[in-house]
Amino acid sequence: MQARLSATDLACRRGERLLFRKLTLDLRPGDMLEIRGPNGVGKTSLLRILAGLAEPFAGEVQRKGEVGLVDARHALDLDRRLGDTLNFWGRLDGCTDPAAAIAATQIETLLDIPVGYLSTGQKQRAAIARLLARHRPIWLLDEAFAGLDTAAQGMLADLIREHCETGGLCVFVSHQPVDLPARVLDLAGYAA
Repeated sequence: MQARLSATDLACRRGERLLFRKLTLDLRPGDMLEIRGPNGVGKTSLLRILAGLAEPFAGEVQRKGEVGLVDARHALDLDRRLGDTLNFWGRLDGCTDPAAAIAATQIETLLDIPVGYLSTGQKQRAAIARLLARHRPIWLLDEAFAGLDTAAQGMLADLIREHCETGGLCVFVSHQPVDLPARVLDLAGYAA
């Protein structure tokens, strides 16, 4: 698994407001970066730019390896059973065996339940299972710890650690304290 993510002199504008500017980073296999900052500083916008889902106002992003993103948009059909939804995405994502990801996130007993009946934390674990099953070297996680109980937060921290130890890289945003040896980038320091 090869992973590389770099950004040079990034700036982000939403409407007429410049959120941040002159942000440069260079992440390699094994790197972990936690993005911090107050609400509205541009953390989610930065992750969307890094993922290639939004254009920066200035600067450029370079990626080596495919990106897996977990954010508030889980893309899980609320009316379908979780197992059916994960199978649908598995076919689109090219996953051949999601069993390990389902076991790692401990959602085996939820597969027959319609997604609309799942708790916030259960949906979050399902989104994490989908990320695991896709085998992407670059992980971008926007508040992936939100809604998870203490045990599930520990599970996610372990998965991030393992991902980075095997050559992946991870950039994450979390307002909760996270026990990971991540370098911290305070986005408020790049505010315009």
